[in-house]
Parts: sequence; C-alpha cells; structure tokens
Amino acid sequence: MEEKDTYKTIIKATDEVLFKEKKSKFYGFAFPIENEEDAKQYTEELRKLFPTANHVCYSWQLGVQNPSYRANDDGEPNNSAGMPIYGQIQSFEVTNILVAVVRVFGGTKLGVGGLISAYRETAKLVLEQAVIIEKVIEAQLCLKFEYAEMDQVMRFIKKKQLRISSRKMNLHCEIRLAVRKSEMKSVVDDLKTLHKIEVSVMD
Repeated sequence: MEEKDTYKTIIKATDEVLFKEKKSKFYGFAFPIENEEDAKQYTEELRKLFPTANHVCYSWQLGVQNPSYRANDDGEPNNSAGMPIYGQIQSFEVTNILVAVVRVFGGTKLGVGGLISAYRETAKLVLEQAVIIEKVIEAQLCLKFEYAEMDQVMRFIKKKQLRISSRKMNLHCEIRLAVRKSEMKSVVDDLKTLHKIEVSVMD
C-alpha cells in the first residue's frame, strides 16, 4: 500500500458557532493543533471564556499514518459528546485539529439521543465553516559537496523542481532540500548518480 503523504487540516481557528436546542446553547470551535498540549491550552481558555458553562466537551486528532485521538465527554453521559464530535472529524477527514463544544444548560434535559445529535450537529457546523487545506508531508534531505560541484547540484535541483530550505555556500557547501515524502526514494536514487555528493535523509 502506498504511503499517504498528504493530509487535510484547518488553516486557522474558526469563529464561534452557536447551535440551540431546547434552550441549551452549544458553542462550537475548531483549532489547528500540533500536540496534545495545544489541545489542553485551548480547552482551558474556553473554560475561562465561558465560566458559567456546564460542559466543555471536545475531541482532537493528531498525526497521519497512525493518528492518535481523544474524545472527552466532560461530565455528559458516556459517549454522548466527545465521540459524536470525533465522528465529524473523521467525516471531514481532517487531522491535527481540536473541535470543542461548550454547553450552557437551558433547563430542559435533552436525553442521550438529543445530546448526541446536538454535539454532532455543532461539530458539523464548525467544520463546514472552517478553512480546510491539504498539506504535503515533506522530509529534509541534506547534500554536502565541494564548491566545484555547485553547478551540477543546482541544475539537478532546478530540473527536479525541489525546494531549498537552507544553504551554506563556502568551499564546503551544504544544501538542505524539502522533498515530498513519496518522492524521496527516487530523488535519493537520482542523486546517487551524481559524483562527489554526500546525501543524507534528515529525521
């Protein structure tokens, strides 16, 4: 199976979305995240923003190949909030994202079915208005060579349309390239045909 080297995520935090059900108010938000600490920080900020809220329920997902996720009901009945939110993250096929729904109770109980529906709908509304982008997973390639080899290296980079992420140009040169993950093997194989160039893939 070919390794996936693109993923969808959101480019920036969304505006607040409000969904009302039987006088309960559900405020929805989505944030791009890089790690679990980001998710924690955003949920804590929402608790400060809504001091009268009964529940701040959320779900996040991180990673592409083997994504990790968490769904939190924050005191709502088991699996009535976090998992319906996570279901929408899966439905929109986004990752590196936190979707949080803040509930302010309106006095009427919704029942488990009503809660599932309300949390799912709020998450859906948030993701519908989010700016979703596709990102390419890149790896860094390091080339080391003598200045005399500069011309052939630059010709190669231009021909392959590779992106230079950093360069040191002295008698001993070093160039770092950002290479699409799925193309890495063929780029490295081609580079090995050039003489006097040391090639290494960065972690």
